[in-house]
Amino acid sequence: MSLSPKAEHKLVILAGNPNSGKSTLFNQLTGLNQRVGNYPGVTVDRKTGTLKLSTDQEVTILDLPGAYSMYPSSKDERIVVRQFLEEKRQPDLIVYVADVSQLEKQILLLTQLKDLGYPVILALNMVDMAGVTIQAEYLEEHFKIPVVPISGKTGIGIMALKLQMVHLLNGPYKAEEPYYKFSPQEKQLTETLADKIPASSAYGKLLTLHHFEWLEHLKEEAKMEIRSETVAKGFNSIQAQISETLSRYSRFTPVIRKALMLDAGGAGMRVTDRIDRWVMHPVLGVIFFFLIMVLIFQAIFAWAAWPMDFIEGTMGQVALFLRDTLPSGWVNNLICDGLLAGLTGILVFIPQIAILFFFIGILEEIGYMARAVSMFDVMMRRIGLNGRSIVALVSGGACAIPAIMSTRNISNWKERLITIMVTPFISCSARIPVYAILIGFAVPQGRIWGFEQQGLALMGLYGIGIAAALIAAYILKQLIKSEDRSFLMMELPIYRPPVPKNLFYLVFEKTKAFVLGAGKIILIISLVLWFLASFGPDRGDVHADSQSHSLNEQHRPALEDSYAGILGKAIEPAIAPLGFDWKIGIALICSFAAREVFVGTMATIYSIDDDSDVTSIRTHMSQDRNPETGALIYTAATTTSLLIFYVFAMQCMSTLAIVKRETKSWKWPIIQFTMMTGLAYLGSFIVYQILS
Repeated sequence: MSLSPKAEHKLVILAGNPNSGKSTLFNQLTGLNQRVGNYPGVTVDRKTGTLKLSTDQEVTILDLPGAYSMYPSSKDERIVVRQFLEEKRQPDLIVYVADVSQLEKQILLLTQLKDLGYPVILALNMVDMAGVTIQAEYLEEHFKIPVVPISGKTGIGIMALKLQMVHLLNGPYKAEEPYYKFSPQEKQLTETLADKIPASSAYGKLLTLHHFEWLEHLKEEAKMEIRSETVAKGFNSIQAQISETLSRYSRFTPVIRKALMLDAGGAGMRVTDRIDRWVMHPVLGVIFFFLIMVLIFQAIFAWAAWPMDFIEGTMGQVALFLRDTLPSGWVNNLICDGLLAGLTGILVFIPQIAILFFFIGILEEIGYMARAVSMFDVMMRRIGLNGRSIVALVSGGACAIPAIMSTRNISNWKERLITIMVTPFISCSARIPVYAILIGFAVPQGRIWGFEQQGLALMGLYGIGIAAALIAAYILKQLIKSEDRSFLMMELPIYRPPVPKNLFYLVFEKTKAFVLGAGKIILIISLVLWFLASFGPDRGDVHADSQSHSLNEQHRPALEDSYAGILGKAIEPAIAPLGFDWKIGIALICSFAAREVFVGTMATIYSIDDDSDVTSIRTHMSQDRNPETGALIYTAATTTSLLIFYVFAMQCMSTLAIVKRETKSWKWPIIQFTMMTGLAYLGSFIVYQILS
């Protein structure tokens, strides 16, 4: 088949309700030819891809966020309205994806999009589900559009869908009569204000009347005229939306019930109902959820340990090879201690991110995540979060980076932002080496009621972090103003086996987003930290062999004389009220790269091999004394103060980098860093002053 070159690069939009299988179809059509950007002014991803329909025609596929109607309840859902009313580039074709088992509830948006005057194909997804019988000809006759039964999971009907796309994209198209009949008031208003509303269809003008207050493409004069005319005519937007919705449902509901037959048992509903009796139980369901989270949490620890060690070991060997191969000097150190250390800080997180999103993908695919969100939504919204926030908070115990990335499934921007802001309060695995060293100074060994005291202290630190996250969420709820109202509008899909291709694309996309997005920021900050620790005002390379495995006394003054050492001494007066000296100040500065760097910094300061065990580091720290007073540095008061500081402080540049990427602004990571550092300072100050 030969097509005209004019048909190339046309825009095809995928639209539909959440959980309709849109993403699965998008993956089927585009494969790895995908790009992820962001919509102007919002944080939701714009997923686009390319599809080769024939030897000489390639089209762009745009996957819109899921929405239930053209009357959105949140800013993120407004993207669908903005696409058709504000964007300069309009679609040449809309492929509307609907879950055949939820067809009656998912057709409202289809009829609204059809009234905008674009060619539309109805793709009935999941037709391979047992117990489903669909007579597509009834739907074609009623809606006057092509209807193609497909399965995004198995690929059934994909070729037929592509042929229909070729036909509509390259053939003449004549818009049918609008599906919805305007009321006399709606007709009068759209005709009166036609010159003030830049919409190509009558229904587009009607939607503008409903949404003109927040549509950015309208000039203020036009908004004033629309406002004046609608008020004068007594136009009630909410009442009109309800009336329109009921009118549409009354037309298409009988047709769908005639065309679709579902065998409840055969379609999986009977099995789903039996499972939900346990999974959605008010008590057992919560227990079941936390058991799943514990298993995921343990898997992230257990499964990620080997690949993380492998990455660190491999990068370490590469660094040693280059150190021995390249000429000695600052270039050698820049590459080995700066560039490779920064790359290691990026790559080492990949296993945790991949494993977390692998499990989240499975839970989404089988239909469990929607149920977990439903269980926790009401409780979490009371403190400013969302049902989906529970996944991020629990995942934060492993690593805040993939946990923050997982908030993308929270549609309400305010609740998503609050979740991002408070997740780092949850103690992550990187804090464990710090806790392991310091708890021994603050809590003596022994048992209370049969429990190890130091173990209880560790649990207490986690508890403090969780409490801080919940309290901070409630405070931020009061401070962050938003017009968005939070609604839980979702279908609970039947349980289905996961689609391997979807899991692959999800893990691949999230991992790539981290490496390319946050990775470059992490790399830049790593190089800055290397410079601060490697150079001083009076000398060039002050510790060229600081990563060597033969650290000795001569390196102490080198570190002290470096810019990092100077900064440590500069901030000593500010941190002295917390019980910290300049050495701890250096550790605080260096551990900004990652919290666990605290251990390596202590090892360097006390001339201990970086691979030495925690006991050796603790022994040297326990003998350190103030050179002027002779008093021990690491007293119970100082150590407890330092523990509290690490519980609250934002000591991880990787997390800040990912927050910047997810919020598309430096504003929120700066606020987050200031908030957490201020709380850490205040908490440490109070604890030290009380205990000392």
